[in-house]
Amino acid sequence: MGMEMQEIEIVSTIDGSKEPSLFYKASGTEKRPLLVGLHTWSCDRFNQIANMLPYAKKYNFHLLLPEFRGPNLTSNPRATQACGSPLARQDIKDAIDHIVQSGCVDEENIFLLGLSGGGYTSLMMSAFYPKLFKAVGAFAPISDLKRWAEENKSYAPHILACCNHDETQMKARSPITYLDGLAASNLKIFHGKNDKVVSVEQSVDLYYTLRNKYPQNRVFLDIFDGGHVIDMEVAFHWLLSQYGAKMAVEITG
Repeated sequence: MGMEMQEIEIVSTIDGSKEPSLFYKASGTEKRPLLVGLHTWSCDRFNQIANMLPYAKKYNFHLLLPEFRGPNLTSNPRATQACGSPLARQDIKDAIDHIVQSGCVDEENIFLLGLSGGGYTSLMMSAFYPKLFKAVGAFAPISDLKRWAEENKSYAPHILACCNHDETQMKARSPITYLDGLAASNLKIFHGKNDKVVSVEQSVDLYYTLRNKYPQNRVFLDIFDGGHVIDMEVAFHWLLSQYGAKMAVEITG
């Protein structure tokens, strides 16, 4: 990591706890876009440095890597506070607010990106803060925790621990519960058709459920030939296509 990413602590506006994030400041004095990168299910804030820092540097974006109550694992003593909880979501929002308040961010261009558990949290943030982000990229996300616990037995104990073995909690922490918020976001879901960790049907079903209820939404689905991975070139192509973009005028005839 070197000195490129600075460790910062942000006080939670919910419970007052001090929560860590990593921040890379873009060069120059003008306001620059902010990329928020979310760690995967079993990892912490350091998990996406290798993926995202080179792209932040290439395009001169600020990069924020928040840690939102740690891994979604039985080994995390704060597991019930992680995994899409109100505390975890607020940690991300508080970290973004902290960076924005420093005055260096182009607030019209805040982007969000995550893979797997980070893709899942990207969906949760899209649902609860749909207008905060210019565009969101969610790779291989979980959309329904109860269904995932049934589909992937190796993750089931961790899902149950995070949700206190409570189906009501599983529903409250599942993106598919929040169609209204998701429909108001500018979101692209990417999912490998051969994903063995999170089934592609999780994203397909979310997409069509959303589309049936909100035909005019700006949620897109890209099913690619691959597994449980993120392609940073593809991810940044999507984000950059929305950077400063005006919505295209529809042409008839």
